[in-house]
Amino acid sequence: MTVHTEVGGVNGSTLIVTLDVPKANAVNVATSMELYEVFVRLRDDSTLRSAVLTGAGERFFSAGWDLKAAAQGEAIDAEHSPGGFAGLTEFFDVGKPVIAAVNGLAFGGGFELALSADLIVAADHAEFALPEVQIGIVADSGGLLRIPARVPRAIALEWLLTGRRVTADELLRWGVVNRVVPAGELLASALELADAIEQCAPLAIAAALEVVRKTDGMATDEAFALLRNGDLPAYRAMQHSEDALEGPRAFAEKRTPEWKGR
Repeated sequence: MTVHTEVGGVNGSTLIVTLDVPKANAVNVATSMELYEVFVRLRDDSTLRSAVLTGAGERFFSAGWDLKAAAQGEAIDAEHSPGGFAGLTEFFDVGKPVIAAVNGLAFGGGFELALSADLIVAADHAEFALPEVQIGIVADSGGLLRIPARVPRAIALEWLLTGRRVTADELLRWGVVNRVVPAGELLASALELADAIEQCAPLAIAAALEVVRKTDGMATDEAFALLRNGDLPAYRAMQHSEDALEGPRAFAEKRTPEWKGR
């Protein structure tokens, strides 16, 4: 097994996922499938509210695609999993927040894996890069798509066309990561974010994730049209849920809401 899981957090509802592939947490097809099964579990297990994804050790979050596997014949266009590279880069309907706790170097597919999470907490020594062009390929597991959507085009192209290393602090300035913390505080900080999310209504969290994903890149009028009349099952479920009644009732009664997830 190259992926370890445990359940933690204040309420015991956060799935802590650790990628553990010595020496650089690189990902091949088998590891992608392992990760995919973990994120399927997150999606389907009603007792889980969020996930924190990190790498074993302090040097690498993930070096990306396992080039040793490539040298042994793993194709550049191999089908890594139904969720894409590392099980998550094309898994669009997890429906629960994934927080990347980047504990070290995140290169190539490792950076793309972090970008596919909903939130990123980075250790202060972490560095990021998309160096694929330096070895004759491109960052087609999300880097080419997600980086230009998050930073100005000129900055995105600099990173994509040079492959240079970018520090955690630089990504924080551009709004790509949420927090930069000392390495010893990384997991605690990620779990703190998870716990804050888990205090909120689960159907509302799922609805927010769905609406943000489905309206990404849309003009505001188009997004509103989808919101009012479109196929948004998580949003509809939230609107007609018991939790949508419980929240205002609890507020009026000055008590903590009791979420049922229905």
